[in-house]
Amino acid sequence: MKYFFGLLFLLFTMGSCVEIIDDLYVKSDGSGTFKYTVNLSSSVVKINSILALDSLDGRKVPSISEIQEKLNAYLTKLEKKEGLSNVKLDANYKDFIFKFQCEFTNVQVLQKAIKEIVQEENKNTEIKELDHNWLAWDGTKLVRSIPTMPEKITERMKKEDAEALQKGTYLSISRFDRTIEKYDNPVAKLSGNKLAILIKTNPYSLTQNTELLENTIYLSALKK
Repeated sequence: MKYFFGLLFLLFTMGSCVEIIDDLYVKSDGSGTFKYTVNLSSSVVKINSILALDSLDGRKVPSISEIQEKLNAYLTKLEKKEGLSNVKLDANYKDFIFKFQCEFTNVQVLQKAIKEIVQEENKNTEIKELDHNWLAWDGTKLVRSIPTMPEKITERMKKEDAEALQKGTYLSISRFDRTIEKYDNPVAKLSGNKLAILIKTNPYSLTQNTELLENTIYLSALKK
């Protein structure tokens, strides 16, 4: 696993029914909170059987302690990034539920911090996905997207893994402190109070088409 997408692929293949929730709250001044949850609780038996192996499809299988060490290392690095605060990770290695959250001074700071850590972990390696900006905020609208998955990851996915991922869910939530006027993604669902918007898909569909989560969200004018 050379970098983040390798770890993401491993999580996908380890979980027969993975639930992922990314939850972004942006205030009018650009600050906010980011939460990211990966729930593999329905796949405990499969995960434990994989963790008992030395390797899988030619790739080393990390131990629980190695996964814990790596996640803690990422957390420590994020805590040191300027503009981030209250960085937390709730990791349940019994049920395999991982909940990350942090506060940020603006979305650019959040994006920059994540990119820097990925690059730091992969020195002397060109990662073209880091050229992609998946968050943009100008005070009136939020643009969200995710980088395209590397082809080498999706190509080596087994048929049974693909079928299992179709049973999972991926929820992308954007929240605000003022109402949403309009949005570009036709499958997005607006909350009753118009302060949040949701896009729901499954992990497999997302590996095939990352554009499913693309959305530009326009907000009401600031009150003077």
